[in-house]
Amino acid sequence: MVEPTRLRRRRALSSSLLAGVLSLGSLLALPLRAAEQLDIHLDGLDLPLNLAELERWSRDPQARSGELTVWLNLLDPQSQQQLHRLLNVSLVQQRSFTQQMMRSWAGQRVAEELGVLLSTENGNAGPLVLSTLNTLLKDQQQVTVMELMRALPARQLTINLDGLQQLARGWRQQLSDQEAALQALQTLPLPQGTPLLPLSDGVLLERQPSPADRALQRWRLPVPHRQQPLELELWPVQGAKTWVLLMPGLGGSTDQLRWLAQALHERNWPVVLLDHPGSNELAVRELVQGRRLPPGAETLPGRVQDLQAVVAAAQAGGLPKLGQRVVLMGHSLGGLTSLLAAGLRPEPGLQRRCKRSLADLPLINLSRLLQCQLPEVALPPVQPLAQPIAGVVTFNGFGSLLFPHRGLRDLDVPVFMLGGSLDLITPPLSEQLRLFLPDPNPRSRLVLLEGASHFSPVRMQAGGEAPLFKFGEEWVGVDPTRVQNLILSLSSEFLWGLDQRGLRRDLPPQRRDLGGVSAYVLDHDLAKLWQTRIEVRTSRADPTAPPAGPPER
Repeated sequence: MVEPTRLRRRRALSSSLLAGVLSLGSLLALPLRAAEQLDIHLDGLDLPLNLAELERWSRDPQARSGELTVWLNLLDPQSQQQLHRLLNVSLVQQRSFTQQMMRSWAGQRVAEELGVLLSTENGNAGPLVLSTLNTLLKDQQQVTVMELMRALPARQLTINLDGLQQLARGWRQQLSDQEAALQALQTLPLPQGTPLLPLSDGVLLERQPSPADRALQRWRLPVPHRQQPLELELWPVQGAKTWVLLMPGLGGSTDQLRWLAQALHERNWPVVLLDHPGSNELAVRELVQGRRLPPGAETLPGRVQDLQAVVAAAQAGGLPKLGQRVVLMGHSLGGLTSLLAAGLRPEPGLQRRCKRSLADLPLINLSRLLQCQLPEVALPPVQPLAQPIAGVVTFNGFGSLLFPHRGLRDLDVPVFMLGGSLDLITPPLSEQLRLFLPDPNPRSRLVLLEGASHFSPVRMQAGGEAPLFKFGEEWVGVDPTRVQNLILSLSSEFLWGLDQRGLRRDLPPQRRDLGGVSAYVLDHDLAKLWQTRIEVRTSRADPTAPPAGPPER
């Protein structure tokens, strides 16, 4: 009997998605499985697989029988090989690291949301997968997919491919929206800009530090909220009015941003580069070694106190003289630290917004996991810094769930927000544009770098320690050095505008091309125009889509 065409197509689609689910499971170190039966749910159909047959095939690809033969025949030879490797791959490369990740807040949230895709006869399978994997790791260093399958205490596991398809559609829609946004950005009426040249009228070159002033200084600053002193790197400049406090992101180090601190200093800006204990590269190394849980949003109170203590020491004379005003500058979590230290606090309703946001796995906006941990974190009360804030600079910053309606409106200082078109961790549409739109400050700027990623501002110093993790080109984006040249050019010009208050030489809106990389610099009006053109393009792409509404409450 010839199989109906529609059923054949469904079976082929289900087989392909099954391989995709197993691939996703191996990437998340949270694979799939039940002890006796695997049910595939797709478009109202329940398609069973015998796990004993699947296990025999995983050991011997020539061992085929029953329904499994039909499924495997729907896969091409390459897909069959990939599926066979996935069933036998080790899910755990470093036992201690995996155990700590499973115990973390983010790991628990991901496990809960796996229930959208995976369930047993007793409901959500995510926590059961975690607990089973943790039990196996007590007695063995590595666990394969098949070992986890055999150990999972459930009669059957159901994979909801309808849910997976919905997740995939959401992923594709977000990628499509980002592509439409970039196309809309390219149509804005922006003049072609060029880097500012050194001036000879005494304005830009009024400070001429001696070679001795350019030497890097390392300081250990005792602070009451930590047992050990803070590690600081200082580049003082004599006669400066404004200085920069620079902070790395979560798991970052001073090594990664030293290039920027040094380059800003060479342009006559005093810079203090701050290392945050507990959320720096050392903390991540301890995580990999199984000595601590992954750092997350719980480190923000200490980070804000670090920042407050450094500014207080600069004002009280506990550090070399730096200036009378400070610019808070940070990458990723360092940018959020800057916003919190400048006075922003999450708007009411964060738990409600997070419940909706995490209903699906945040595959293209991982910052939402950090934002949704904040309801469990006691942030320090808002208090003025010991020195006035001249401005805030964030590279790949975020906060769409924290400040969904007011954005940056409550800050009374100019803000420079920079994002990358390839950033899948803090995507620019939701995490930078949404925050920037409510900000009416005429000196604030939103910058998008075409081809840049979340990791573009990070530079590995020659001769330093080998990086803990290596990322492919799809995560790094275009050559980071070329992107960093633009970051330096635009951020230093923004800083210069802050320091020339009487002359108002603000960074003008423009398109800046440097080394084959394009940057789009927007003020408030152009950001609103960009948002309007994005809405027009997305509505044309999907005429049935509802008009863009206000942020979630």
